Amino acid sequence: MQKLVNEKKVGWEEIDEERKKDIFKFAEEYMFFLNQGKTEREVVKQTREILEKNQFVEIDSMDALKPGDRVYYCNREKSIYIAVIGEEKLEKGLNIVGAHIDSPRLDLKPNPLYEDTGFAYLKTHYYGGIKKYQWTTIPLSIHGVIVKTNGEKITVNVGESEDDPIFTITDLLPHLAQEQMEKKLKDGISGEDLNLLVGSIPSDEKESKERVKYHILQILNEKYGIVEADLLSSELEIVPSFKARSLGFDKSMIAGYGQDDRVCAYTSLRGILNVKKPRRTAICILSDKEEIGSMGNTGMESNVFDIFIAEILNKTGENRPNLLEKVFCNSKMLSADVDAGLDPIYSSVSEKNNAAYLGRGIGINKYTGVRGKAGDSDANAEYVGEIRKLLESSKILYQISELGRVDNGGGGTIAYILANKGVDVIDCGVPVLSMHAPYEVTSKFDIFEAYRTYEAFLK
Repeated sequence: MQKLVNEKKVGWEEIDEERKKDIFKFAEEYMFFLNQGKTEREVVKQTREILEKNQFVEIDSMDALKPGDRVYYCNREKSIYIAVIGEEKLEKGLNIVGAHIDSPRLDLKPNPLYEDTGFAYLKTHYYGGIKKYQWTTIPLSIHGVIVKTNGEKITVNVGESEDDPIFTITDLLPHLAQEQMEKKLKDGISGEDLNLLVGSIPSDEKESKERVKYHILQILNEKYGIVEADLLSSELEIVPSFKARSLGFDKSMIAGYGQDDRVCAYTSLRGILNVKKPRRTAICILSDKEEIGSMGNTGMESNVFDIFIAEILNKTGENRPNLLEKVFCNSKMLSADVDAGLDPIYSSVSEKNNAAYLGRGIGINKYTGVRGKAGDSDANAEYVGEIRKLLESSKILYQISELGRVDNGGGGTIAYILANKGVDVIDCGVPVLSMHAPYEVTSKFDIFEAYRTYEAFLK
């Protein structure tokens, strides 16, 4: 007999010990991925290594493609598109899972290094939506690349090894912070005060006016062979240096930086690795720049993904004028981005009947947007029903939710970009606590259900 009431189950109560072991093993592998990839470039590097170990090749190395072929395209080392060619013609559509691999952080300004009263600092410009006060008085590391005028590219990663120094952004002591604490929370720390403390020993160069700064330049020159001007052509990101760890006495959760949206990126990647010869061509997108609007040539607003699909059409021998548009109109997608998990301490911002809960499975948002659904992609009821059928037939626990109370704000993903091309899209990701903070929280159960979801959809 069909149940009349939609019972919301806690996932841990529905599994046996064997499934629990699988969940915890998967979580360990995910935490390793998180710790090795704190920037989009590092995630792409890891992803390429994983793909090549699983018989994926760069699409440019293939003259023709047939069902079962596994290819990828790396876009400027900051986004990557992956495909397993299906048995049906692409004209009938693709199954796409799309996540993003950029996360809120601090970037160095073009001219970052300065000295003030015996301290050397690096000036930053925050990237994405952050609470600025959360980035003070925590250990920070520097990741990225410096490109010299001769084309030499230098990789930087300082603050992750136990032997490395770390960096931090200082804050006022409570005894002298009366004026600061009278301000609104968002104004307590200004963007221009997010300056990274990097040194305090003066150089032996007596003639230098800024001897601490000069000493830092000497260290950088010795370690990387650069001069101050080389920082003009660098991409250096400031991220938390602490590691992703199991959370709770029961180890049921994960705390870590960058889980928005690398939790969906990793589960999407793991899902497509298991796809051998699908009926419809399976696509995994790991995109850049989502946190700042998906603009730029590595974001989803660019045409690079379209070029990747057009190249597949060329190499399967199917392409003809206007076929790309038809492919998209016949395609289906899960926009794999995180959802806001209900936090009991701050439950007033959520509407409990329509909130996502940690430990209750993957979260599905029929729509996102702001207040009156502004700027969202609203999935059709027919497509929601189709996804429900897939999940229920696969015995995957899911919950359908909204991102907070109607008038409290909202958010968006890359869903609308693909929807604008004619793709059927729905947001589908892992609920997160403390989203956009330097340390975010997820449930290991939900992570595993996301992996199962993306695998089932792509297959």
